[in-house]
Amino acid sequence: MRSFDETLQFVSDLQAAHAIDAVRNKFLSLTSLYGLDRVLVGTLPDSGLGPEEQKAHVLMHSWPDEWLDHYAGEDYLECDPLADMLRNGTAPVTWKGPAGLPGVSARAQLMFDEAREFDIKEGMVLPIVTLEGTVVFASLSGTNLDINPLEIGTLQLATTHAVTRALQLTEMAKAQRSRPELTARERECIRWAALGKSEWEISQILGISEHTSEKHLLSAKTKLGAVNRVQAVAEAIRLGYIT
Repeated sequence: MRSFDETLQFVSDLQAAHAIDAVRNKFLSLTSLYGLDRVLVGTLPDSGLGPEEQKAHVLMHSWPDEWLDHYAGEDYLECDPLADMLRNGTAPVTWKGPAGLPGVSARAQLMFDEAREFDIKEGMVLPIVTLEGTVVFASLSGTNLDINPLEIGTLQLATTHAVTRALQLTEMAKAQRSRPELTARERECIRWAALGKSEWEISQILGISEHTSEKHLLSAKTKLGAVNRVQAVAEAIRLGYIT
């Protein structure tokens, strides 16, 4: 991504991605240009969490599963100096092994040694602060980091767009999982209600009794957790029942 046009195309491709894996692969196509083909994006877990709880904070990654399981299982988060730096600031960090990093214990040294076996030898950590104030980090690593200082800003911009799209897809997936299931009749009634039709008018349009249309609207309102028709329509729009 060396030009403005390439940047625009990268952002457009991210927005067209409809799955986390597609976002990750597009992001990797860029980071690999800088020798960074091991990517892990997520939020920093609190201390004391178990391995599965730690892994639940991962948004997307290209780490070998064996290394991710081992890292979480050994609770290396507690001794990782890169994690400590993330907790204490939001500046990008470039690293080439443990040399030059603060607070490298014997256990942290073992972690870096083991990471090398999975081609995680050097890299960058880029913190991204969302509009809600959440810090999402991108750990980018590989065997031969090749990036000049002027390109770091470009990589930060690309990371921000990739993280934003991944978060959007994650929230959409959560909403889909928690979305109440409306019947076909309930969907029809709420759509006509959105157009301002009364229960009687809906009954005439659909060829059902007014009592039945009232029943379908009440059921839809209850499922949507709404207290009135206006709120039910707004919630149906939010959840994609009305487009």
